[in-house]
Formats: sequence, structure tokens, C-alpha cells
Amino acid sequence: MDEFLRILTQSLAELIAPTTAAYAIAAIGLNLHFGYTGLLNMGQAGFMLLGAYGFGIATIAGAPFFLAVLVALVAGLLFALVLGIPTLQLRGDYLAIVTISAAEIIRWIGRSTWLQEWTGGASGLQGRNYKGTFQDLSPLPDGRTAIGPLEYINTGSDSWWTRLFAWGVVALALLFVFLITRSPWGRVLKGIREDEDAVRALGKNVYSYKLQSLALGGMLGALGGVLYVLPITIAPDAMGRTMTFFVWTVLLLGGAATVFGPVLGAMIFFGAYMFMRTGMRALSENTGVGEIISTTNVEQIGGMLVGITLMLLVIFRPQGILGNKKELAFNVR
Repeated sequence: MDEFLRILTQSLAELIAPTTAAYAIAAIGLNLHFGYTGLLNMGQAGFMLLGAYGFGIATIAGAPFFLAVLVALVAGLLFALVLGIPTLQLRGDYLAIVTISAAEIIRWIGRSTWLQEWTGGASGLQGRNYKGTFQDLSPLPDGRTAIGPLEYINTGSDSWWTRLFAWGVVALALLFVFLITRSPWGRVLKGIREDEDAVRALGKNVYSYKLQSLALGGMLGALGGVLYVLPITIAPDAMGRTMTFFVWTVLLLGGAATVFGPVLGAMIFFGAYMFMRTGMRALSENTGVGEIISTTNVEQIGGMLVGITLMLLVIFRPQGILGNKKELAFNVR
């Protein structure tokens, strides 16, 4: 019973973890791309990694926290322009190819030795070098605070301050998306998703709207990268293809073209993922299952189950938990 309560507590903690908030922000950005505009961005991890590097490098260079966040947003914007300007006049699957390739290029550049002075190479950037400006903003007193079964330090890497800030940013992003998607601009995006030829016939510059959507969603992805590295280090290999697949799973689970879907998807996915991993570890350590599933194989099995979950979602519930199946009448070009 105590072991089961421990597993439940760890799963509950994952629901409000900064990492979960970071994925929620990235999925909100991807929702602008795919859910509202129909753009197939398969490289959201590239935006997140660029945002993380922009924030970390700017902070280490002496920039205050909010200026470093602005640098991260500009990095996401420039990456979107570099990807979008040559590809958005082509069919949508070209964007998918370009984005997944570009994200891998960013990861390999980050881990290369020729920019190691700035990026830290394969080892990345240590958190102690860039977290100070963020932690100095904390209004919370020193010490620890327990809320129910959860207890963390008030200020630090894995702290209440990090959680409060991360989920506050998620709330602001939700409000932003809620407002813009219900504006005339947002209605044009939905029209592009469903039939861009009809929107073009009405005199709208479809290319311009697609580029704006890619830029805004990319900047949200970069902001997600900032939140992701606040409690940890910046490691390029931790922000690769798997991260993009997780963001897609979060979006499809919660529901594309919905405002709250990415947040619900992130909380359910990472809560269930933690429950599954800790549960398998407990079974492996305390029962005979360890002869079949060792603790070293838990992560690999978890990755397999994520892939299976993504396939089942696409086949049986493509609209997700909150989504409307009619919203998925995409005419992606």
C-alpha cells in the first residue's frame, strides 16, 4: 500500500511539474501550426532547443532574465522565418520534411565542438550558469513548503517558484491563443486549414498568414524550451526527435484545434507516463517480473508504449479528448 501511494504521489507531482508545463506551451504553439492552420511541423523540438540556447547563452553573457527570454523568442522567430519563407508556398509535406531535418541540424550544431565555447558541446550548458537571474526574481521566502503530499523548496531548480512561474506562463499563453483564434485573424487560419484555395479566392494572402502562424507557434515553442531548462541543464541530446513526438502525442491526446487541449493532454500524458514508469520499476524490483523487465529497460519500454499510444490515437481518436472530429477536415497542401 505504501508503495502504491508513493507511485501515486510521484504521478501527481508530474502533473504540475515544470517539464509538463514546458510541453504544454510547446503543444500550444504546435496547435497554432497544425490544429488551426494545418501546417505539418515535425520539428518543434528544434524551436525548443533554440529557445533554450538563446536564453542560456544570453544569460551567461550577462543579460537580465526577461531580456534573455526575449532573445529566446527572437531565436524562435528567426528559425520560423528561415524555415517558412522558402517552403510555405509549397505543399505541406515539404514543411514536415524541412522542419524535422532542421531540428536535427540544430541538435547536431549544438553538440558539435566548433561552437562548444557557446553551447557546451555534447555536454550542454550547466544550469548553475544561467538559473541565477530567474531564481533572484522569486518573491517566496527561503525554506520548504508542503502542500498535501507534495513538498519542495520555495526557490531553486526544483521548487515551487519554478512551478508557479511555469504554469503562470501557460495560463497567459492560453489566454493569448483564446483571444487570437477568436479574432478575424484566427478565423482566416481555420479557413486556410479547411480550404486555402477558397481563402485565397477571397483576396487573403495565404502565404503571409501561414508565415505568421508558423512564427507565433515557433516563438511559443522557444518559450517552452526556456521553461524546460529552468529546472535542469541544457542538453542537446535531450531535445531531439523524441521530444517532438511527445509534443505531438500531447496535442493529439488533448485535442487539436482546442484551446485547453494541449494543457490537458500534457497533464494526462506525463501523469500516466510517470505512473507507468514508476509502476514498472516497482514491479521489476519487488516481484519476479524483474526477470523479464529489468529496471534498465523501463525507459525503452516506455518509449515503445508512447509510440503505440500515438498510433492508437491517430487511428481511433484523432480528435483527442476535447476535440471535434469536424475540426479535423484538413486540406493540408
